[in-house]
Order: sequence, then C-alpha cells, then structure tokens
Amino acid sequence: MTDVIAAARAEQRTLLSEVEAKQVLAEAGVNVTETRLAISVDEAAAHAAELGYPVALKVVSDTITHKTDVGGVELGVADEESLRAACQRIHERVTAAAPDAQAQGVSVQPMAEAGVEVILGITQDQQFGPVLMFGLGGVFVEVLKDVAFRIVPLEPRDAAEMVREIQGLPILEGVRGQPAANLEAIESMLLQLSEFAEAHPEIAELDLNPVFARPDGAVAVDARILLTSES
Repeated sequence: MTDVIAAARAEQRTLLSEVEAKQVLAEAGVNVTETRLAISVDEAAAHAAELGYPVALKVVSDTITHKTDVGGVELGVADEESLRAACQRIHERVTAAAPDAQAQGVSVQPMAEAGVEVILGITQDQQFGPVLMFGLGGVFVEVLKDVAFRIVPLEPRDAAEMVREIQGLPILEGVRGQPAANLEAIESMLLQLSEFAEAHPEIAELDLNPVFARPDGAVAVDARILLTSES
C-alpha cells in the first residue's frame, strides 16, 4: 500500500492506475479481479495465457480517467489472435480520441462472471471526513442516482441499512427469475472500505464501479483511486 502511494507521490501523481488501485485494495482484503499491466502486446499475451481467456483489456494512462469514452476497452477477448487485434484497435482509437494522452500500456484481467452491477465509493467531506456511498452501478448510478450514504466508520448495522434502503433493492433480491445477489457479501465489502478509509486519509476519492454482485459473492472489476494533493 505505502509503496504504491509513495511511488505515485514521487511521480507527482494523484490518480492511481487501475492496476495500482486494485493492488492496494487486494492488500486491504477487498475482492477484486486480478489485473496486470502489460507494456507490450507480447507481454499482454503472456499475461492472458497465465490468467486464462477470455480476458478484458483496458488502456492504462495517467491522463485518461474514463477509458470507455476514448475507446480504450476491449471485453471478452477469446484468444491470442483476438488479443493482438484488440490491442491494435485500442491503440488506434485512443490515439485518435486523445492524441496527447500518454499511455503506459494496457491492463489485462480475466473476464468475471456477470452479476448485478453495483457501485461502492468513498469521498471526503470537508466537515464530516470520509463518506461511504452505495448504489446500483454501471449507467444506473448516473441515470437513477439511487444511492445511499453513510459517514465512516460504519457498523455492521449501517452496512445492512445502506444495502436495503436503495430503491433498486428488488433487483438485488432477484426479479423475474433472476438469481438474488449475496447481500452479506456487499455488506462485508462496505465494511472493508470503511476500515480502508479510516486507515488511509490520503484517499480523496475511491470508486468501485462496477462491482458484480452474485449469489456466490461480490467482486470489483474496475477501480479508481484519487489521492489528496497533499504530500
């Protein structure tokens, strides 16, 4: 944790890469998809072979916050031939959409089994300090704004209330034959983030979006961490 943040501070960066963010979260016990940085196509192919196909590829850049907006994401890449073509497409799209962006490479991660998409996040309130957020993820959080907030630290009762007070709860409980998500796994992740926020006041913002909530648990497939500007 401290090594990753120290490296970012030394480079005068406040935005951690997805690979760095997931490393930090995994060390804190948060369930995230294993994600590796590849600085060449050959390295991406080697990582994919070890992680197992299908994989997801995402551009890694200090200056690109929303990777999808610049065409920097390829999902469901099935084999090495497809991977090499996907890397080329990412390079071409990102170069066209953000010609001034400096890309460090691509991240490689196994495709996770889908579930209900939820979002968990941390923000810093000037008066109250770290605040935890939970809601439906993906595009739902932007369109419906169906979210719950609590001031850190959370107690187990707080986490349970957050999950159950959003209007989208029936989606998590399973509708029209869909399997119900494991609500206890979401609650556990909320409590882990609460401890994380308490232990690391240098975290200015954190977003896990989406987290796939399934009957067998919950896993974050994308992560964003922004550090405070103070050293």
